[in-house]
Amino acid sequence: MLLLLLLQILVSCLWLGRSEVVTSFESSCPQFFFRETPPNEALEPENPAWICQRYKNQYYYATLYDRNRRIPVYSAYLYQPGPGTRPKTWLVEPQLMGPTYPKTMEREWTLVNSFSISLEQLSKSQAILQDYKNLTGLNRGHLNPSGHHADSSSRTATFTLTNIVPQNEKLNGGAWNNYEQQTMMRRTQGCNTTYVVVGAVPGNNYIAKGRVNKPSYIWSSACCEVDTNHRKAWAVIAENDKNEVQLLTLGELEDMLTQLYGRDQVYLFDRDCPRE
Repeated sequence: MLLLLLLQILVSCLWLGRSEVVTSFESSCPQFFFRETPPNEALEPENPAWICQRYKNQYYYATLYDRNRRIPVYSAYLYQPGPGTRPKTWLVEPQLMGPTYPKTMEREWTLVNSFSISLEQLSKSQAILQDYKNLTGLNRGHLNPSGHHADSSSRTATFTLTNIVPQNEKLNGGAWNNYEQQTMMRRTQGCNTTYVVVGAVPGNNYIAKGRVNKPSYIWSSACCEVDTNHRKAWAVIAENDKNEVQLLTLGELEDMLTQLYGRDQVYLFDRDCPRE
């Protein structure tokens, strides 16, 4: 028994990927939000998890996760694109099973083989790779895309299923990809720092026999600091069954999300980010 415990400790020390389920973004990884201010509580699901996504002992972004629907509500990050290859390894978040599990972003097979965690155990807390197999017209859509990051580690950190939603295949490879790659590049010209919050509005349909929610809308918002006195902002939203992206002001997106969620007024950034 002691040998098994020591072996588990050794394996956990060797793991490179880490992400933490925390009590709040403000106290753990506020650097991914403009003025260290996350979106307000109007977007919070019934059963939320706040994840500071860490890989090789460094934080790369933050994700608010909906445990019940098994999709992220939003991911927040700094826009820092650069050349590099697209990762191929998909990761999951063991700590969603409970605080006693490792604070680790890791591959499914590593958990099964090294920690004797079954896929059934894992699947009760989050989406797994099996949920995204044999889809028709949908694929794995990143909220925080790997292409918005400059090095291998930061790109790999985006390949966790806690950052993924079932997205319309044509939208993901078409208009949404064009926004991520072309529009963002144009809009961020002159920006010193660009804070991004990308999210998904839950829908009425599910994949994987009702396990994983298919969002009705995908949205993105950005707040750019040009210098200490000047900022600019923009936003987009897309229905998750059409290959179309609608360009909005930040204020227009917040108002749309307020209507779609039917709760309090949504605020995605600190008030010093322009809404017009």
